[in-house]
Amino acid sequence: MCGRFAPAAFAASEPAMSKLHLVFGGRVKDPQGLEFVDLNKIDLVGLFDSYAAAEEAWRGAAQRTVDDAEMKYVVVHLHRLLEPDADGISRPKTSA
Repeated sequence: MCGRFAPAAFAASEPAMSKLHLVFGGRVKDPQGLEFVDLNKIDLVGLFDSYAAAEEAWRGAAQRTVDDAEMKYVVVHLHRLLEPDADGISRPKTSA
């Protein structure tokens, strides 16, 4: 499935970075882990500008594969990776 992009995620009128979220999934080796079996077969559900929209997409994708325990979908908070200090997430200080 091709990735979809939520149009609001790229609105030019927003002064600050959108809180971008990526939803994707695929077959995992262990249902309790996140090690994907084949990265070439990852299902990119889409890129969303809010957690609510990402969660809705995640829920739909996960429910389509509910009978397959080895299929897992996740929401990645891209905004936290791009600006880790913006959400109160700080990295440990390294000694020089």
